[in-house]
Amino acid sequence: MTTSITLFNGRAAEAADLAPLAFAGFAHFTAMQVRNHRVRGLDLHLARLRDASDELFGRHLADETILEQMRSALAAAPPDASLTCFVSSRPREFAPAGDDVDLDVLVKVTDPATAPSGPLSLDVVEHERHLPRVKHVGEVSKTLLLRRASARGFDDAAFADRSGRLSEATIWNLAFWDGEAVIWPCAEVLPGVTMQILTRRLDALRVPQRTQEVRRGELGGRLAAAVMNSWTPGIAVARLGDEPLVQDQEFLHILNAAYAEEPAVAP
Repeated sequence: MTTSITLFNGRAAEAADLAPLAFAGFAHFTAMQVRNHRVRGLDLHLARLRDASDELFGRHLADETILEQMRSALAAAPPDASLTCFVSSRPREFAPAGDDVDLDVLVKVTDPATAPSGPLSLDVVEHERHLPRVKHVGEVSKTLLLRRASARGFDDAAFADRSGRLSEATIWNLAFWDGEAVIWPCAEVLPGVTMQILTRRLDALRVPQRTQEVRRGELGGRLAAAVMNSWTPGIAVARLGDEPLVQDQEFLHILNAAYAEEPAVAP
């Protein structure tokens, strides 16, 4: 059975609610996987929504307001699902905010996501996202670059900034492994919730990790790599562009074990 539940400000969304949002690009969101009615990193999702609202709108909604709407949507959903929570504002695009900004919340619940098995081959393209620390909507480049990579025989695309530093992939964070430590790219990236979960759990497990610049030409067949998002804590990367990467199952085991240490909580 296909799950499709959409709430707007806590009630069933109507066409009149959705029509103004159909082509709107001034909003932000967070996306999570619900398993057995529970979510990992819920505190991080709420912090993401607060911070992004402050950045875009100059104010944010209370956590409890967001949680109430999530609960309402999940009440009619199966135990396993995908939940996306969008926050937008009135006035909407192409208008000054003025003194009063009202925030709207759209919660969408669909079927649970299934991550690709991997390993993945990633094309490397020069690209820098605007407002990289905000998970905002309207990023046409991510889909365009994925499709161009697919046309060239890759599974997806990874980004390098103007100085050649690898940063992230279209809908993924990137992590590397040198056999001893997890390496997070030093570049402007969206701090993914799964990435943040792994960072704090690896720290608790005393797994070495560091942040450093990683450039395509410096991989030299000595590093393993993985991508992660709300679907999965780690999928192996076979190659970046034309450069093959080390395949190390220990790296994936470490990422999965660290993620499993994160408690899942009910919204």
